[in-house]
Amino acid sequence: MNEIYVALDFPTWQEAKQFLDEHHLDGVPVKVGMELFYREGNFVIEQLQRHNHPIFLDLKLHDIPTTVERAMRNIAKLDVDFVNVHASGGSEMMNRAKEGLLSGGSKKTKLLAVTILTSFSEEAMQKELNIEMPLEAQVVHLASLAMVNGADGVVCSVHEVERIKAVCGKQFITMTPGIRLSAGEEHDQKRIATPKLARQLGTDYIVIGRSITRSENPLQAYERALEEFKNGI
Repeated sequence: MNEIYVALDFPTWQEAKQFLDEHHLDGVPVKVGMELFYREGNFVIEQLQRHNHPIFLDLKLHDIPTTVERAMRNIAKLDVDFVNVHASGGSEMMNRAKEGLLSGGSKKTKLLAVTILTSFSEEAMQKELNIEMPLEAQVVHLASLAMVNGADGVVCSVHEVERIKAVCGKQFITMTPGIRLSAGEEHDQKRIATPKLARQLGTDYIVIGRSITRSENPLQAYERALEEFKNGI
């Protein structure tokens, strides 16, 4: 299994397709976020599945439990590999999200819960969200809450993976964005890492966006990331 998801942060399917076709990224796992999904809807998922792309549907749902359950019932029919909610939506919301996936008939979609966005620093979390505990402790708390309420794993930074695995078990999935091929590329992320460090810290899946999509040679960048993540080279 290929554990690297390329973030398709494009405004239209036409642009995403052109990128994948031009750079021969056939069948690579991809992350579809709000920008692309809200423009193209189910169509983009169907097109990607026709070309054998595993899909992480990154919608970060956060609403009252009934609404999230009903949304997940619809998403279940898309049969993507991963979909996510915000863990801060609480126990009942996450529970109902899982119920929606199951009642919607999905046989493979795994539910992930977003802990603290990788764009947040500890200082911002404490000042803006008024959460006084250390960032890692809050992430682990949300991961534990997600695990007991039906989530298959979490979205977190690589820096929290070891602690999450220690508390929730190695089988609990960690999907980690904020991955850069160059240590100097932060963009709008704060808690970042390289593919090599992500592997060393034991994460299961990584998401890479601009380091690949804005590379002069995206296929080469993707292959470099694979080599680094799988073999630490």
